[in-house]
Amino acid sequence: MNRLRKSRATAPEPVTIEVVQNRIHLIRGQKVMLDSELAGLYGVATKTLNRAVKRHIARFPCDFLLHITRKEVANLRYQIGTSKIGRGGRRYRPYAFTEQGVAMLSSVLNSERAVQVNILIVRAFVQLRTLLASHRELAAKLTKLERKLEGHDVAIRNLFDTIRAMLADPPGPKRLIGFNRDQEQPE
Repeated sequence: MNRLRKSRATAPEPVTIEVVQNRIHLIRGQKVMLDSELAGLYGVATKTLNRAVKRHIARFPCDFLLHITRKEVANLRYQIGTSKIGRGGRRYRPYAFTEQGVAMLSSVLNSERAVQVNILIVRAFVQLRTLLASHRELAAKLTKLERKLEGHDVAIRNLFDTIRAMLADPPGPKRLIGFNRDQEQPE
């Protein structure tokens, strides 16, 4: 009886810009994607992706490819929930690819899916850059508005204090206005 062995490779997940953006991390002040997450998007094993990179390492200078430190691995473990070493998780520190490194991967991984995924990844990086630029513009406008209104809060506080003083009862006895029947009238 021939038993069919189940393949360890899983069907690659559908890739959208939102899926890609959720996999972009900030490490050492750079937006990067981890090798295991890229491998999942490309539909290949992480080992296969890293092997292809090592065969063509000259294409990946230090500004394209980062080797993650142990401390950064620990920080990422808390962020994305990877398993501990010795418990079935990774044995080696992951690689992180910058936007340029991801673009270079398309020349190393020469499949139709790799090309399509790379296009989406580049678009996701561009969208993030545009979003960050608009946030910077908004932050600059808020700073300008704060500077413009800087002296006004004292004036507004003085205005409220004056209004409260006007609404407060004046000190001393109240003077009656009008005619009071209880008082004796002069004859």
